[in-house]
Amino acid sequence: MAAAAVVFYDGVCGLCDRTVRFVLARDPAGRHFRFAALQSDYAAATLAAHGRDARDLDSVCVLDDGRLRVRSDAILAILARLGGGWRVAAAAARLIPTPLRDRAYGWVARHRYAWFGRFEQCALPPPELRDRFVTAAVDQPAAHRSVA
Repeated sequence: MAAAAVVFYDGVCGLCDRTVRFVLARDPAGRHFRFAALQSDYAAATLAAHGRDARDLDSVCVLDDGRLRVRSDAILAILARLGGGWRVAAAAARLIPTPLRDRAYGWVARHRYAWFGRFEQCALPPPELRDRFVTAAVDQPAAHRSVA
């Protein structure tokens, strides 16, 4: 089985928090995903190694099998990895040209704090899920240790 993908998300964004909870509920065993807030040291080091800036808080990123996907491609990668009907939805959405998908993504990203709220600090996951969240180099999944 492939190593878990790492989802980088804005840790103070209400929409991002809901997205993480959505994915956690559909991957309860933790086989497909781990998570890292863009505000974490791990995100800064990993994204820099891929030519991205973790301070770019308007883009969710997914590191999957050494490949970094951003914006709408990241969302579709998440849906595809969830499998079942989500995989079908991702395949259908890929028929929409990337510039159009990313324009819609950007519009939602610009309004997400107003629509879904913003936390004062990154929300802590419940204790039983904390091992699914990567914060520092020592927490990195084995498949991604070489990038820090």
